[in-house]
Amino acid sequence: MTEIEELNLHSLKPAQRRKARKRVGRGLGSGKGRYSGRGLKGQKARSGSHKMPAGFEGGQMPIDMRLGKLRGNTSADAMPIGPFRTYSQPVNLRDLEERFEAGAEVTPETLKERRLIRKVSVDVKVLGVGELTKALSVSAHGFSKTAKEKIEAAGGSVTWLRGAPADAVAPRKSKKRRKPTAVEEPEDAAPAVEPEPSSETAEED
Repeated sequence: MTEIEELNLHSLKPAQRRKARKRVGRGLGSGKGRYSGRGLKGQKARSGSHKMPAGFEGGQMPIDMRLGKLRGNTSADAMPIGPFRTYSQPVNLRDLEERFEAGAEVTPETLKERRLIRKVSVDVKVLGVGELTKALSVSAHGFSKTAKEKIEAAGGSVTWLRGAPADAVAPRKSKKRRKPTAVEEPEDAAPAVEPEPSSETAEED
């Protein structure tokens, strides 16, 4: 075994050998003159040619622009992206069971303190994944039907921060048009009286 050389200022050296910088465009004798290793003309001979964005196809229309787009305010590639797209941060009941004590008040602020959500400015929706055995007072912007039932079954309460959603309106019954029927005369009505012939018509007869 070779002895480890004592480390001194005069024996300091790089961990690996230094590699000399490639000096291009310094004449034909240097080996990297004239075209400086870029070859002849073309895209790869230009500056910035190695910094193309992902999906660049040489200048032609990229495939993500050639294909059709799914529209709607919840589509991942909706075009155009309008102001009606909504986002919410999901929180499951199993996380509330793990991070909160019985009788605690759950709000977006306490959820952020326990690192269950990232932002207080984004709506929070409680989902029903997992079981809840503690009575909690949960305040959020939205609740799934399962989550609401489980929270109330455990003795807790639910508070909608934007107001409870309106109940579903019952579908309107379509009114069927009744077919017109013949007008029936009532039984108590008096019989129609035939008009008497006038004197002129009587003389003619």
